[in-house]
Amino acid sequence: MSVDSKQINKLLGEHKIRPTKIRKAIAGLLFDGRDKHVSVDDVIALARARDVKTSVASVYNTLNQFAAAGLLRRIAVDGGRAFFDTNLSDHHHFYFEDEERLEDIPGNAIEISGLPKLPKGRQIKSVDVTIRL
Repeated sequence: MSVDSKQINKLLGEHKIRPTKIRKAIAGLLFDGRDKHVSVDDVIALARARDVKTSVASVYNTLNQFAAAGLLRRIAVDGGRAFFDTNLSDHHHFYFEDEERLEDIPGNAIEISGLPKLPKGRQIKSVDVTIRL
């Protein structure tokens, strides 16, 4: 399934993101209706395969902007290594260290209990589980 320019402009506009050429190109690569986990390197490879010229900094900034706007979920796996997830539903992940890839675990497949007492005035926003294999 491909996404047309009108759909991309609408999506970015709804999230108050200015639709620059690079942002639209990256959105077109990511938001095609299929869930995916991508790193900056993955997006650069996808872009180059479609003759989209961009820099590491532009991809990094765009992915982080999309995450801040709620279009992607940022998943940190190792120090500075992160993936960006297009699946925004409540779920967790397997991380295959030898393959450097993530796989979804349905949110209802994990039961979490025994959480510590929260600091005064704070509420849990989310609990993310990454199981390393």
